[in-house]
Amino acid sequence: MTPRVGTAVGGLRGVRTAAGALVDVRCADGLVTSVRPAGPAPLAADELDLAGWTVLASAVEPHAHLDKALSWSASHPPHGDLLSAIDSWRRYAGQLASADILRRARQALEGYLAAGFTAVRSHVDILGDNADPLCGVRALLELREELRGVLDLQVCVLSSFLTETARIDEALRLGVDVLGGCPHLAEDPVAEVTRLLDLAEHRGVPVDLHTDEQLNPRMLSIVELARQVRARGLRQRVTASHCVSLGSLPDSRLVEVIDEVRAAGLGIVTLPITNLYLQGWQSARPVPRGIAPVRELLAAGVTVAAGADNLRDPFNPMGRADPFETTSLLVTAAHLDEKQALRAVTDAGRELLGLPPAGVTPGAAADLVAVEAESLTDVLAGSGGSRVGLRAGRVVASTSVVRDTALRTPLDPSPLPTGRSA
Repeated sequence: MTPRVGTAVGGLRGVRTAAGALVDVRCADGLVTSVRPAGPAPLAADELDLAGWTVLASAVEPHAHLDKALSWSASHPPHGDLLSAIDSWRRYAGQLASADILRRARQALEGYLAAGFTAVRSHVDILGDNADPLCGVRALLELREELRGVLDLQVCVLSSFLTETARIDEALRLGVDVLGGCPHLAEDPVAEVTRLLDLAEHRGVPVDLHTDEQLNPRMLSIVELARQVRARGLRQRVTASHCVSLGSLPDSRLVEVIDEVRAAGLGIVTLPITNLYLQGWQSARPVPRGIAPVRELLAAGVTVAAGADNLRDPFNPMGRADPFETTSLLVTAAHLDEKQALRAVTDAGRELLGLPPAGVTPGAAADLVAVEAESLTDVLAGSGGSRVGLRAGRVVASTSVVRDTALRTPLDPSPLPTGRSA
């Protein structure tokens, strides 16, 4: 079954839920209207026969860098740690034009759509060494409008502590959705947290900060972030992404910090593939895991979403723009179970991005992904089967995988040529 992109779907027949139940799903006006046990009724003209496929809420990428995406080959970076990647990116970014950023970002988003994403939050740098420091911001804002109705794209301006406040405010006035920054890289992290929260409070925008992206347990700018959010009574959503240093804390200190995070209502985004790549290059053996303590955060009731962060750029040469690459890593590297891993790339991401619930539940948004797989475990492992993505009940992506091997098709019994002459 390969439905055409743009087709309005009234229902999915015989699909499997995350819990394993076989159901028929009906959709109307962009919402799921009913979910019933699969039945033998004839297939309606507006229904897709996806018998045996697994259907889930569509995925959310809570932390991308579309301005950097797919630039690894062109930027020629070394393999290395975070600071090496930053230096490499700065050298390359000085020559970038908006058209190049737009082209690569659109190409990356096509991959996200095909994989089952219908919502992406992308950070975008203010390029201090570029003739147009806001060229990336302008490119992603253009792309956001182009894709409205196809995919929810949130643009988060990513400032440096060296960026002038007026320049950040200019980006906010252009219409970016979220304010970001990297306080842990500043000479004075407390002052940088204060500056960014002052701006966010003035403009009334959500906040998503790169936070403590290093293994040093003494770097805990997240504590200052949590304390200021509470003291200010900020009403907008505040997210801390990365939070790698939390994974290096002793148990007693970790409990204290998590209590601060929970009391402030911070959301956490963990980014396993990039953090596992960037962190630990100079560490003595055993090399530590560059990942936030996800299980402990979840056990304390903190909302934790997960993403892939960088996509084949100086910060990470790998990546498939696939939510199930992230879920596989959450199970293997963060020791989550299947339900926890699924929530991290679906419901939790929607919560942190302020999107309404989606999924196989009456009343939820009909933002769905159906995967040709027999179980949730097979899906989350990234089995590579065919997929159909729906946004508000309309097909926005359709991928058909055809596989044939010698195990399915008998080989010609005649001997293979040896390449030798008689």
